[in-house]
Amino acid sequence: MKIRDKFRLSFLTWNLYMGAELPPLFTAVRNQIPNLVSDVYRQFLATNYPLRVKAIAREIAQKKPDLIGLQEAVKWQLEIPNFRTITYDFVQMLIIELKKKGLDYALVVQNNNTTVELPDSNGNLIRLMDRDAILIRNQNRLQVNKRMKANFQTNLNIQIQNQQMEILRGWCSIDIRLDRKQFRLINTHLDTQIDIQIQQAREIIVGPAQTDLPLIVMGDLNSNAMTNDSITYKQFSEFGMQDIWINSGIDTGVTCCQGPDLLNAESSLDRRIDFILYKNGWTPIEAEIVEGRTNTGLWSSDHAGVSAKMYLN
Repeated sequence: MKIRDKFRLSFLTWNLYMGAELPPLFTAVRNQIPNLVSDVYRQFLATNYPLRVKAIAREIAQKKPDLIGLQEAVKWQLEIPNFRTITYDFVQMLIIELKKKGLDYALVVQNNNTTVELPDSNGNLIRLMDRDAILIRNQNRLQVNKRMKANFQTNLNIQIQNQQMEILRGWCSIDIRLDRKQFRLINTHLDTQIDIQIQQAREIIVGPAQTDLPLIVMGDLNSNAMTNDSITYKQFSEFGMQDIWINSGIDTGVTCCQGPDLLNAESSLDRRIDFILYKNGWTPIEAEIVEGRTNTGLWSSDHAGVSAKMYLN
C-alpha cells in the first residue's frame, strides 16, 4: 500500500427520513390528537422502513464508507396494552442489513433528541425518539479516542395537547486516530426555522468545531446552498469550512426532497441541504450523491445521501 493510500478515507452522510410528517400534530387541538397520531403512524408503516433499509444498505455497500453520519435515525415504538411493545430501531436495523452484506459497522456515538409519546385512536401508545448517530466500519486502522454529544441550547418550542414542548436537536462527534494522525468528525441535523438554525450552527462553530485537528462537519443543515440567503451555510464557510461538493462533485448535488409518501414517480430533489464540510488538512478526491429505490417503488429516503473520499494530509 502506498503511504498516501493509507490515509485515504471515505465518508457518507444520510438523513434516513423518519417515515412520516409530524407538523399536523403541532397545530392540533386536544381531541384531534389520537386520530392524527394514528394517521402519522399509518404513514410511517406505509413508507416501510424495513423495506427501505434494505435499499439504503445496498447503496452504502457500494461505497463502503469508513464513517457514516445518520440523521433522523429514529426509534418508533407501538405500545399495545396487555400485549407487547413493537420497536423499529433505524440504527440497529441498518447495522443488521449491512452485516448481511458482509459489512461490519458499529455505532460509536449517538445523541438523543426529542422523545414524543402520544395516544392513538386505537388505545395504543405511540413513541418516537429522534436521534443522530455515527457509525464506524470496524477495522484495525481507525481508533476512536474521544466521543462527545450534546443537545443545542436553542431549540424550537411548540404546543401539543396544551403543553409546551421543546423540539430538541443536537450533535455528536468523535476524535479518531489513524496511525499517528488524528481528526474530528461532527454529525448534526439543524432546525428548519432559520433563526433557530443560525443559533444552532453557531453553537457548533464555537463548541466542538473549535479544534486545530483536521475537521469534518457532516449532516442535514437545512440550509440551501443553491440560494443567496443561505445564512447558515455561509456561517460555516466564513468559519473556514470547505464544501466537498463544490470542490469534487458533479452537477448540482441536490439532496432534498422526495414526496412524504416516497412514491413520486420522478425525483423531486431540488435543494442542496446535506453536506460534508472539511477544514484543516484534507485533500478532496471525489463526492457523489447516493440514492436508491425499493423493489416496490419507494425512494429509500426523502433525502439523498452524500458520499466523499478524501486524503488526510
